[in-house]
Amino acid sequence: MRLLRVATCNLNQWAMDFDTNLRNVKESISRAKAAGAVVRIGPELELTGYGCEDHFLEQDTTAHAWECLKDILSGDYTDDILCSIGMPIIFKSVRYNCQVFCLNRKIIMIRPKMSLANDGNYREFRWFSAWTYKDELVDFQLPIDVSEVIDQETVPFGYGYLQFLDVSLAAETCEELFTANAPRIDLAFSGVEVFMNASGSHHQLRKLNLRIDSMRDATRLCGGVYMYANHQGCDGGRLYYDGCCCIAVNGDVVAQGSQFSLKDVEVLDALIDLDAVSSYRACVSSFREQASHVTKVPCVKVQYKLCQTFRDGMIPTDPIEVMYHCPEEEIAFGPSCWLWDYLRRSRASGFLLPLSGGADSSSVAAIVGCMCQLVIKDIDKGDEQVKADAMRIGQYRDGEFPTDSRELAKRLFYTVYMGTENSSEDTRSRAKRLAEEIGSFHFDVPIDSVVSAFLSLFERLTGKRPRYKVDGGSHTENLGLQNIQARIRMVLAFMMASLMPWVHNKSGFYLVLGSSNVDEGLRGYLTKYDCSSADINPIGSVSKQDLRAFLRWAAVHLQYSSLAEVEAAPPTAELEPIRTDYSQLDEVDMGMTYEELSIYGRLRKIFRCGPVSMFQNLCHRWCGRLSPTEVADKVKHFFKYYAINRHKMTVLTPSYHAESYSPEDNRFDLRQFLYNSTWPYQFRKIDQLVQDIDKDGKWVEDRRADSQLRQRGAARPAQGGGMGVVAAGSANPGVGL
Repeated sequence: MRLLRVATCNLNQWAMDFDTNLRNVKESISRAKAAGAVVRIGPELELTGYGCEDHFLEQDTTAHAWECLKDILSGDYTDDILCSIGMPIIFKSVRYNCQVFCLNRKIIMIRPKMSLANDGNYREFRWFSAWTYKDELVDFQLPIDVSEVIDQETVPFGYGYLQFLDVSLAAETCEELFTANAPRIDLAFSGVEVFMNASGSHHQLRKLNLRIDSMRDATRLCGGVYMYANHQGCDGGRLYYDGCCCIAVNGDVVAQGSQFSLKDVEVLDALIDLDAVSSYRACVSSFREQASHVTKVPCVKVQYKLCQTFRDGMIPTDPIEVMYHCPEEEIAFGPSCWLWDYLRRSRASGFLLPLSGGADSSSVAAIVGCMCQLVIKDIDKGDEQVKADAMRIGQYRDGEFPTDSRELAKRLFYTVYMGTENSSEDTRSRAKRLAEEIGSFHFDVPIDSVVSAFLSLFERLTGKRPRYKVDGGSHTENLGLQNIQARIRMVLAFMMASLMPWVHNKSGFYLVLGSSNVDEGLRGYLTKYDCSSADINPIGSVSKQDLRAFLRWAAVHLQYSSLAEVEAAPPTAELEPIRTDYSQLDEVDMGMTYEELSIYGRLRKIFRCGPVSMFQNLCHRWCGRLSPTEVADKVKHFFKYYAINRHKMTVLTPSYHAESYSPEDNRFDLRQFLYNSTWPYQFRKIDQLVQDIDKDGKWVEDRRADSQLRQRGAARPAQGGGMGVVAAGSANPGVGL
């Protein structure tokens, strides 16, 4: 029996902070060695951090990575342990994303990445080139200062594997796990038993199962051991890398790390029976046949043994049940950890949130409360780094440290209810109760006098005073009056964030938190430069439907019971006067439900639908509920206001990325922001399709009957066109043009 103890890790790296990154890499190697591991894999580009972006174009970045690697090789870190360390390397004036294999203070191979990630949030082709040569390994001349320290001039560079005396190992890097023609296929046919994947994979709701299934399938089809390492935390941008380092063997997961954590370093190890891999492969006849005809893959032979033989007490690690968080837990823990990293690394003293008592701002408040709970739990578990950060941010003195989440929240979290004559007592009381449950320092600030001052100034300038729609004013007046309230709140929030620490004799500043959700961003249902404009936004890429589910979950699991009442209340901006016969509602204002917005968003982004293909898709999806004319009206209504409001995405507050249909304009959803909002060509095509369908009345009748049969027994959607909406033509264009 050949037994091999391997270790993988989650590291909370920070782009361009080489001191932090090097310290975490060293700590992970030390922990792996302490566990008895002889193989250690770290995350992709771990020395620099994955999110350096255009800093990768700077020569300094690569030079500093070599300096860090030289530091590691100068000590005893790689003695008796094979370490894969991720860093950028320039070879013949071309920059590659590489894994560097080190053992006993030598570099034994450099493996450049062959399949670069270049979609969604990834832009690797902007900074790196893919290695395309598979036939041979070439010699790489080491930098002189590194060469002198380790007494080595060259190292094999390229695609290949490491052949030790008792085991063969090879690398994959992040995206290569998900490609159709993955490197591991030919490597497995060449006898490679252990695959080491250095990854930089970010969190997205409901995504983890794809990653786990890919690792399971990789080893189920080809046999072998798959080691997966990942970043964990906010490394300087919108993404949260969600860890979950894993080790899989022959289709089973035998070790799984945390997905969300405040730890800087987490190391996971397992004892693997490599003979089980040989046996697994040998019993599959198709694998044997394909392996006998495969093209030879280059290798580096290493005269060294890594495996142990069986002795009493050595038991290979058994398979485990994979743990998945529900979406509500992902919304709670992912943004909470992201906020903590942002807070401690920005050197801010806390957060300030305009808390309206509505679903969105209450969700953000609950996430900050969850963050405080996680901090206290980790302090109780003995995490000295979390404790030190909490003491510094909370400005504790004389050895005191936080022991209660509500007490911690009082020190680092301000909430402000900025009410007007249009605000209800319900939202005011909900905001106050939630603040008490979380423990935030809460303010109730009436802003009517400020609004009145602006209107008086406007009246002096123009001789006119605008009126609300319910008081006989025009749509333009109504919109302007709503916008001034919203923008005053933004200005006041930033003023308080700057000055309240001074008022309370604290140093530093507070970060202003935004609270617009992904659906409002998609529709543009927000005022440009209102409270959606903030320093950061933890829910900017979360849908309204997911947030409401989160509120129900948090009311129980975070013990913020007032959230149940928040979730049950109809969404409203409370920017218009409340009358006995009129109450402003978000879905009425928008002319569509949040459920519909999620559907439009997924079709637009994930399924890449323009107006015409979205209409065709929804004709099938909503057949039996809506006529083709009604579907056409809805699609036109959405695209009209999407086009009108797209410019707002150019100033969208940096938001935690969580949803695959996010309209975030910075890097994820790259589109123009000046549109012809009438979409003349596309809308004519839709009108023609409606006419063609209406001519064939039997088709419509048959489709409706088929749909009703399929949905028999299902609950009918809310009133208003089958999806709980008002007629498209009745909506205003949205707040804040």
